[in-house]
Amino acid sequence: MLLEVNLTTVPARVYSLLLRLLDAALARGSTHARDDGPFLARLARNRAGNTAMIIAGAMLPLMAMVGGAVDAGRLYLVKSRLQQACDAGVLAARKQMGAMSNFNAATDTVTVADRGTRMFNANFSAGMYGSTGRALTMTIQDDQSIVGVASTSVPMTIMQIFGAQPVALTANCTAQLNAPNTDIMMALDVTGSMNEVNPGDSSPKIAILKSVVKDFFAAMESYKQPGSRMRYGFVPYSTNVNVGGLLADDWMVKSWTYPSRTLIGTGTANGTYTYNTASDLVSGTAVDSTYTYSATYSSWTKSYYCVQPANTLTSKTTTISTTSTTVAGPPAGTRTVATNQVVYNGATFASANRSGTTCTATKTTYTNYTLQYDTITEPKLGSGSQWWYKDVTKDVSGWRTGSDGCIEERATYEIADYTNVDLTKALDLDLDTVPTAGVPATQWRPHYPALVYDRALLWNGTGSWSTAEVQTQNEYISPYYGGFADCPAPAKKLQTWTSSSLATYIDGLAAGGSTYHDIGMIWAGRLLSPTGLFASENANVSASRPTSRHLIFLTDGQTSSYDLSYGAYGIEPLAKRRWSPTSTLTLTQTIEKRFSFTCQQVKNKNITVWFIAFGTDLNPIMTECAGSGHYFSAANATELSAAFEKIARSIGELRLSQ
Repeated sequence: MLLEVNLTTVPARVYSLLLRLLDAALARGSTHARDDGPFLARLARNRAGNTAMIIAGAMLPLMAMVGGAVDAGRLYLVKSRLQQACDAGVLAARKQMGAMSNFNAATDTVTVADRGTRMFNANFSAGMYGSTGRALTMTIQDDQSIVGVASTSVPMTIMQIFGAQPVALTANCTAQLNAPNTDIMMALDVTGSMNEVNPGDSSPKIAILKSVVKDFFAAMESYKQPGSRMRYGFVPYSTNVNVGGLLADDWMVKSWTYPSRTLIGTGTANGTYTYNTASDLVSGTAVDSTYTYSATYSSWTKSYYCVQPANTLTSKTTTISTTSTTVAGPPAGTRTVATNQVVYNGATFASANRSGTTCTATKTTYTNYTLQYDTITEPKLGSGSQWWYKDVTKDVSGWRTGSDGCIEERATYEIADYTNVDLTKALDLDLDTVPTAGVPATQWRPHYPALVYDRALLWNGTGSWSTAEVQTQNEYISPYYGGFADCPAPAKKLQTWTSSSLATYIDGLAAGGSTYHDIGMIWAGRLLSPTGLFASENANVSASRPTSRHLIFLTDGQTSSYDLSYGAYGIEPLAKRRWSPTSTLTLTQTIEKRFSFTCQQVKNKNITVWFIAFGTDLNPIMTECAGSGHYFSAANATELSAAFEKIARSIGELRLSQ
């Protein structure tokens, strides 16, 4: 303002100075002049006061030179402030436009323009540097950018003495939302609760999520700058993650130990079993029959018997072979398997059918067997004839086709102090280390849910956890058949997508399993890290064009662990890798501690984490993971869509294009 005051007062001072100089010159000249002719003649002859007159005459061109420079500098200052105000105005307008969840040009343009105008006026106040008629006009373009033209009129100060008119100044500005090279990884909760419907919605949460992710993709693609790279990856998670298809062969162990069981003997049922169809009869016809129910296998056995006359045949059971095997245990000892046959009157028959006085025998073989519950190494998969055990027909080296695609995590330990985690031991929390071939601690293990059993828990809810070897004919719980070993859809590395390819993948997501947040965060971080397993693919395109990296984590529930489950850490009460029933922390607390630790590891890689709680409350581990301004609570489809829109606008960088 000091410059403005000085500039606006220059003309008055100049006039005053000129008048004083002229008066002084005339006064001096009058004291020496002789009255001997006309005034002009006398003035020409009179040399008194010439210097003052010369100075006074030179002031006019001098003023023009100085005044031109001063007014030019003043115009430059006004032009600069006008450009800054124009930029601020269109940026504010574009932000206002982006803050509207569903911008409608017909109804919302006035609001957007008002926001931009107010910001313009705040940066270019009325009458600044003597200007008049400030104005900002804005136009919304088809690409959602905002083009602005600012104008004002600036009167001259000194140069107005010479008739200079006010100068009209304009400034052009454009604001648009653009995304540079961008990598976005989404960890999506696909647990069983995603099949539920939130209050106020008409579709299950999983269906709403699919729709919103597709809309998010479309929005981000619209922000994409020409020549930039924009990639997306996905980690659907529940009890486990399906990442097997992304791992190299050398990243998997060649053998591993599983809590399984082995069939001892060659029988196909509990105790003795009788062939019970009419085609099994050697001759004759059964005249009566009865059914016997086996509670162990929930099945019926049909047996034939004779009614009349009274049975005169004699029978006995004879052991015809015995096989013994020495085992290391625990416990060490000898398993004995006996094969028995029922003998009628010296002949080998299983049952008899009478018709009148004729009795016809049916041939069959009785075999006893037991189930040996212990651990097996290098399991082999096959198509056993019964669902309660598996044959040994396929080596584990075929894990790509033998497993379900999920994994068991690599080496770790039960952590007591999460402020001092030893990542040389907790390799499951190490996001970057590439496995070493032949070093199992660094490698992942195939997930074989059909092979494992919760020893020693029965289906009726009785029993207790035990790592000891058990020989029994009882059926222990199978997580696979109990629905406690879910494996979600395959995860996807960062890649470019088309709308159709992304829709096909997203539509294939299905809900099931429990909520284990840590495994979702671990693998989202691994697949996004620029320095880890996929460093060659995830590195910056160039030093001059760094990549903006974002992890969007969505869940519809709190941590929900289940000790019966077979997940990324095996059957936890039996494996005892990161937790055991005697641990100080609960299994849920362990999962949440590991989640929080991993989230910080992700952010340490300059990755922005966004957290969305969909149909559930935000808790401290969620908000602390994301940080201020990066977490959202969405109670329904509308709020979920709004959350993704805000994230899309934030990921896209608001910038001036001119």
